[in-house]
Amino acid sequence: MTAPLAQAVTEGDLGAWVIKARGSEPSTQEHVRSGFVQASSWCVRRSYRTDLVRAGQPVLLWVSGREAAAPAGIHARGSTTGVVTGDRMPVRLESLPRPLLRSELAGHPALEALEVLRMPAGSNPSFVSRDQLVVLQELGLDLRCT
Repeated sequence: MTAPLAQAVTEGDLGAWVIKARGSEPSTQEHVRSGFVQASSWCVRRSYRTDLVRAGQPVLLWVSGREAAAPAGIHARGSTTGVVTGDRMPVRLESLPRPLLRSELAGHPALEALEVLRMPAGSNPSFVSRDQLVVLQELGLDLRCT
């Protein structure tokens, strides 16, 4: 009998969900330009993680790729507004005043283990732990939406 796989994240160690977008997608570029004001839900892949989503949890939006208009990194902050239904995570998002770029995060000793850096094609949603979120906040990430 095979032992069940360990869950990478639990409610107890969740700092924030990380939802992902490809910088090369026109819809992502439009969200970046508009400050994510039209984003009320985000497509995610059903897994044990989506069963952990509750209203009011912090969310970060990661843009991947090499687009000059939307360089890889954390571009938005917000919160979940309900539970996942189907493949949609309900969210409220707003742009960060300045994105936290992959190049800044990858060289940081406390953040180089971020799942989104280690496994860029991994799960959506990804996550940051509580400890990683504290470090992100020390770097200037403000989770409060206006």
